[in-house]
Amino acid sequence: MTTAPQTRPSNWFILFIILLALGGLLRLLDITDPPLDFQPSRQLRNSLVARDIYYSLLPTATTEQRELASSFARSVGRYEPPVTESIVAVTYLLTGGENFATARVWSTLFWLLAGIALFDLARRTVSPWAALFALAYYLVLPFSVQASRSFQPDPLMTSAFVIGIYFLYRWSENSGVQQLAAVSDSQLSDSKKESWRWAILAGVFLGFATFVKIVIAFFVGAAAIALVLFTLKKDFWKSKQVWAMAALMIVPALIFYVFLHQGRSTEYFFAWTVALIKLVTSTDFYSKWLAFIGSLFGLTIIFLSLAGALLAPPRLRWLLISLWIGYLLYGLTLPFQMYTHSYYHIQLIPIVALGLASVLNPLLESVPTQSQVGRVGFIVLIIAVVGYQSWVARSILVAEDFHQEPAFWKQVGDVIPADADVIGLTQDYGFRLMLWGWRKVSLWPLSTDLSEARGGSQAQRAADFAGLTEGDEYFLVTAFGQLDKQSDLKKILTQYPIASEGEGYVLYDLRK
Repeated sequence: MTTAPQTRPSNWFILFIILLALGGLLRLLDITDPPLDFQPSRQLRNSLVARDIYYSLLPTATTEQRELASSFARSVGRYEPPVTESIVAVTYLLTGGENFATARVWSTLFWLLAGIALFDLARRTVSPWAALFALAYYLVLPFSVQASRSFQPDPLMTSAFVIGIYFLYRWSENSGVQQLAAVSDSQLSDSKKESWRWAILAGVFLGFATFVKIVIAFFVGAAAIALVLFTLKKDFWKSKQVWAMAALMIVPALIFYVFLHQGRSTEYFFAWTVALIKLVTSTDFYSKWLAFIGSLFGLTIIFLSLAGALLAPPRLRWLLISLWIGYLLYGLTLPFQMYTHSYYHIQLIPIVALGLASVLNPLLESVPTQSQVGRVGFIVLIIAVVGYQSWVARSILVAEDFHQEPAFWKQVGDVIPADADVIGLTQDYGFRLMLWGWRKVSLWPLSTDLSEARGGSQAQRAADFAGLTEGDEYFLVTAFGQLDKQSDLKKILTQYPIASEGEGYVLYDLRK
């Protein structure tokens, strides 16, 4: 029996390699640019933590450098374990110093490895061509390119999650085979050994994903419950493999987030969930949420993927529906981020890709039955879509050049008197000044959607100018857009002399 042309590995394997190469190339464009291209405050925060770890390991670092780096890292807050930062810091040590390219190379590598797992998972339920389409979406979507190469815990979290889901799916397949009456004793023994292997790997990777960043727990828990119930039904509690997986998934995160850092976890929960839960009672919240993910993925794509989840083969259907339920619960728990923070949706990328593979599989399988003109036209269309999305992703990355930023912030840092107490209206919580200017300032409150959601106004802050600046000797302004929003503050600052001024910054002397 000959293999059908559309299923021969030689026909799709080359395209598989090309897609991986394209995905890697896109993420390594403009690789040495400072990490301001996507969610700069989050990337700068990780850079400061990585620097602290690096200087603590660097034998030639001075005591002053170590102390400054440590003080900066302590000031940025630590809600997750510094896994990615530690990997990057050790790489700094091995490669001779800090380099913006390091984090991007690691994040890209993680994402590509997860792409391999995503492809093989899809290929187990749909045709290789539909799996390739899912992989292409996962790799060349502009949002995916930006988010997955950023210096944050989220690319590693999502990559570990995808690989863990792949192993969980393999465990479910293998455990389902064991329930067949036709399986011999020797086959059953081998199958049990294999099931244990898949179970351990699933538990390790899903537990690691949850450890890297706890928010993925909504997806991990939903997927694990769905596939365990689908596979073992009501007898799930009798399985030692299930309990082993559960322990591996839960214990690492439980130790870090609950036992070791309970205060930080509680603070985060009350600040971002309890304080903002009122948002979910407004219909405006849901329209903003939907519009926001539409800007990242395209609403048509989202609805097609949801359709794919409903039409998928049973095992994949249970998995995808559970993941969408996990996403919904996740969004209701962190409502403000759902329409303001794009990187909080990075884990949706592989979910959408799998749904698309399912819904488009019948269409792609029908292509070989079409006329030669139809087949060629379809291939040209696919190439055009992938090429266009790749070009958009590339254009976004090279549209702005941030290479001048380190020199500017070094200049700002140099004009601030040593050991002076300074308050600032500045970008990214003062992280740019800390990273490149080696200076730390206390922060004047910004006028943002978040501050409005939590209450308060710029007029109230300006009225308490004396209280907020008590003990400070200078007021630094680099965020002039924010200053224009806070007109009352702007009037107050005009009463003070300027200690130093340059293109992009003003330093007011509050002592006079």
